[in-house]
Amino acid sequence: MAHDQLHRYLFENYAVRGELVTVNETYQRILTNHDYPSAVQTLLGEMLVATSLLTATLKFSGDITVQLQGDGPLKLAVINGNHQQQMRGVARLQGDIAPGSSLKEMVGNGYLVITITPTDGERYQGVVGLEGETVAECLESYFQQSEQLPTRLFIRTAEHEGKQAAAGMLLQVLPAQDADRNDFDHLAQLTTTVKAEELFSLPANEVLYRLYHQEEVTVYEPQDVEFRCHCSRDRCADALMTLSDQEVNEMIEQDGEIDMNCDYCGTHYLFNSLDIRAIRHDSSGNLLH
Repeated sequence: MAHDQLHRYLFENYAVRGELVTVNETYQRILTNHDYPSAVQTLLGEMLVATSLLTATLKFSGDITVQLQGDGPLKLAVINGNHQQQMRGVARLQGDIAPGSSLKEMVGNGYLVITITPTDGERYQGVVGLEGETVAECLESYFQQSEQLPTRLFIRTAEHEGKQAAAGMLLQVLPAQDADRNDFDHLAQLTTTVKAEELFSLPANEVLYRLYHQEEVTVYEPQDVEFRCHCSRDRCADALMTLSDQEVNEMIEQDGEIDMNCDYCGTHYLFNSLDIRAIRHDSSGNLLH
């Protein structure tokens, strides 16, 4: 595929839907400005694919955040995506992580949090323990526990043409449908055979034909996937206003200005004393001294 896209498809003879996504460019953009260990890079790729696939199951406008937290050297890994397939992600480390480290070795005693935030409506949060060996296995457990929908994720990450690449597929029984478990397992077995190189190099229709050429599959129009950070100077200003005047003044006195850096995209926002004075004026309607 020329660029990152998500394809939805439906099996005509089974109550099962599928998704296929490649996120190579988005993945590389998330890794830019960060010198993550190779194992963390791989994990972020898996989480990115999973978040894209999960976000595509939303029936409303909103976003999904997939977050790993624990007491291991990887303190936090988070991917956020919305219904427009705009993705961003970051990881925070405290300690060394060896190449090839497992999920458990990186996160330690921890959990996976899935937060669904509709544009209109109440936020929902689900938490699952790290019982699986991979992000995909943990998310499959989440769907089984919370949605009670048989779901399988097939995630591939590797180096492709000298760059990090990530792609994957999702199979899920349609809600309110009584799919035969044998049918679902049959389709899952076919999907298991997909190779990373196929997902990275071939058009989606060709991948689907190779996997399901004996099945009747309807493929819908693709949706572009992209890196998009939602940080802004205004949001940083709002964050500064949550601090006390004394804290802000001390930061200004120490360095002459406040440098706020977005962990997701690396953008720097600088605020000097005149900026702070203007922000305080805008937030209160009166000059604060």
